[in-house]
Amino acid sequence: MTSIENKTVREIAIENPATVRIFESLGIDYCCGGRRALGEACERAHVALPEVLEMISKAGSQSGSPERDQWSDAPLGDLIQHIVSRHHSFVRQEVPRLEALLEKVVKRHGDVHPELCSIQAFFSALGQELFAHMMKEEHILFPYLEKMEAAALGNEGFPVSCFGTIQLPIARMLADHDDAGELTAKIRALADGFQAPEGACPSYRGLYHGLEEFERDLHRHIHLENNILFPRAVEMERGSQEAA
Repeated sequence: MTSIENKTVREIAIENPATVRIFESLGIDYCCGGRRALGEACERAHVALPEVLEMISKAGSQSGSPERDQWSDAPLGDLIQHIVSRHHSFVRQEVPRLEALLEKVVKRHGDVHPELCSIQAFFSALGQELFAHMMKEEHILFPYLEKMEAAALGNEGFPVSCFGTIQLPIARMLADHDDAGELTAKIRALADGFQAPEGACPSYRGLYHGLEEFERDLHRHIHLENNILFPRAVEMERGSQEAA
């Protein structure tokens, strides 16, 4: 049996969803960088492994968790619906709101805090990338995954696709996620961990709070796709090919 410190952060987050809150609070990447072993991830986040292990040991199943614990076993269609209705909708709601707030804060404080202009540029790039990414998922990849699951449940042949193996579009989605993760990391660094300067106005503080919430939701969004949805889809395709 693999000791927990040698498991990847991804494996731990899947096995015990309550640990997601722990990783978030410590700045440990469990989505894009989730394939690192826990020990390595702790070292990169500059946190002590024994303390993290103690926190994980105390983390039980949280019935009130914002993410359902059983996504690993739920139908792919249900998981897709959850991703679209919760996380895609959140992006579509928050990007315009935060862009407007950034415009306001940059105009008032950009001369004294030039990092705000860089944050604005990175967030604009992030929004554009996410909107294009979600469009590809909702109109191409997700409908195909739902048809694929229906075919598997009905013991039928998989639907014909324009991309061959499902691993090709998934690889593109994973690369998009990596790009989004890099942009959010840059924003966090420029924003000093989303700590507003002393004496910052309510708009400034509200902006940093919103950016932090956006990052948190994006991490959970990517976790569900990278660590649960996509691996399950690949395994489903592989099982069908082996059966054929």
